[in-house]
Amino acid sequence: MTRFVHIDYPTRHPGVERFENAVALVARVRKGFNSTRGLSSMLLAAMVSALLVVADQVVDTWADGHLMAAWVLMWAVGFAALALLAGPSRALVQRGLTAVNTWLVESARARADLRMWAIAQTDHRVMADLDAAKTRKERLMRQS
Repeated sequence: MTRFVHIDYPTRHPGVERFENAVALVARVRKGFNSTRGLSSMLLAAMVSALLVVADQVVDTWADGHLMAAWVLMWAVGFAALALLAGPSRALVQRGLTAVNTWLVESARARADLRMWAIAQTDHRVMADLDAAKTRKERLMRQS
């Protein structure tokens, strides 16, 4: 009497598949995230709300019985502000983020240079490497 045993084991663990799917979802969400869009939207909302407050103060002084006209004017100011200030607010945020990123990179480089110099003052091998790099750079500058 012959017996055949067929045991089908899954080739992938269900927990691993769920984890991989969650990581892929987070990666997709992160890829679609644009920090300038959110920040520029907040800046735009602040500008529009400031303009609406000013428009409300102006309209309130002359809108004695013309409440509908004041309401229409307020919405017109709001939509015009949205249309006119969307581009400049996004450009302002982009320039600001670029400036902050540049400053962060340069300050990190400066801190790294200070740490390297502090190490070089206590270790003669590092100082010799720095001197060799400086000599190489000077030689290349003279050749070009």
